[in-house]
Amino acid sequence: MIGGGASGFFTALQYAEMAPGRRVAIFEKGPHFLQKVRISGGGRCNVTHACFDPRELAKNYPRGSRELHAAFHRWQPSDTVEWFARFGVVLKTESDGRMFPVTDSSDTVIQCFLDRTRECNIPLFPKCPLVGIERMENGGFCLRFENLADPVEARAVCIATGSLKDSPLLSHLKKLEQSIEPLVPSLFAFNVTDRRISGLAGVSHSKVAVRREGSNAVQQGPLLITHRGFSGPAVLRLSAWEARDLAATNHHFPFVIDWLPEMNLEALKSRFAEIRQSQGAKLVRNTPIPPIPRRLWERIVACCEIEDQATWGHLSKTASCSLLDALKSARFEAQGKITNKDEFVTAGGIKRPSIDFRTMESRVTPGLYFAGECIDIDGITGGFNFQAAWTTAHIAATAIARGVV
Repeated sequence: MIGGGASGFFTALQYAEMAPGRRVAIFEKGPHFLQKVRISGGGRCNVTHACFDPRELAKNYPRGSRELHAAFHRWQPSDTVEWFARFGVVLKTESDGRMFPVTDSSDTVIQCFLDRTRECNIPLFPKCPLVGIERMENGGFCLRFENLADPVEARAVCIATGSLKDSPLLSHLKKLEQSIEPLVPSLFAFNVTDRRISGLAGVSHSKVAVRREGSNAVQQGPLLITHRGFSGPAVLRLSAWEARDLAATNHHFPFVIDWLPEMNLEALKSRFAEIRQSQGAKLVRNTPIPPIPRRLWERIVACCEIEDQATWGHLSKTASCSLLDALKSARFEAQGKITNKDEFVTAGGIKRPSIDFRTMESRVTPGLYFAGECIDIDGITGGFNFQAAWTTAHIAATAIARGVV
């Protein structure tokens, strides 16, 4: 097993369960295992998502939806929940469908994996980056690792390294004629400098609609204003679905926010008229329209150059039109992306057509399998990327257990 992350551990553990007595080992290039698990979900580990219909579940993957639709019939979130529960990790479902350990700690998942590897006698090799892989005459592989004096022979190899971005493994895969889809970032926040959000870091809005200017593809959900711009599910979803188009702009692009997506323009105009009639004496800046947070509303009103003492009853037609536009089509400029370098998700990787998704085996290199994010598959935020890791790991482990004697 090449890679000591979520998909690497899960493949090895599933294989050990299905093929007791057979040997499997995990090789990790870094000094620590399961690092991405540790930091995921803010240290809580968003294990999966409470979506138990394979068709609906597959809709959350900008790349890989078709392949995963079939794969989820073999291993889906209900299977994940049951597996973890068998080994003492009970999951809870939050209001948005995300599922976390009831302990709210990623250490719970990590300890479960480490305990299981000991119980299954799976050796772990940290600080062992792969430096060579060759096919042998018997169809197996000869692997060479840094910090290991002797080569390792294996009947089957599963690549489960996570993102292949900047990975030395790319050169080895190309020697094996494995095709790679170009790698670009996905799931990132937008770097924005704009007076409309200056000083509002930490303010969140429960639901906005955001789209790249020039595109009709709209993403909805919560939004968070940060010290450097915008984040939150709506922004992260947009970054995932439009990952390649945004990469083509070097992540400098205009985008539009609708702060009140539940209310169309005509309905908002009517709301303005109602407020003028029933609350005309109230100050505009003191009358936010729910669910816009008060601090954000005050800043939007100020940036429309509406005076602090202006009342709804005396709001000019020009000012009213300016406020309508600021609420329904606020245009911003992204000046780059913001990612957690350890937690990023990448679009691209092993080309999906080069993999048999019934087994996760390479179509060009028999005996070579893939699991997790090294494949050109990625999901939106909410536990979907981990679920893809568990599913592809299960399928790979099943095929290897059946095929390796």
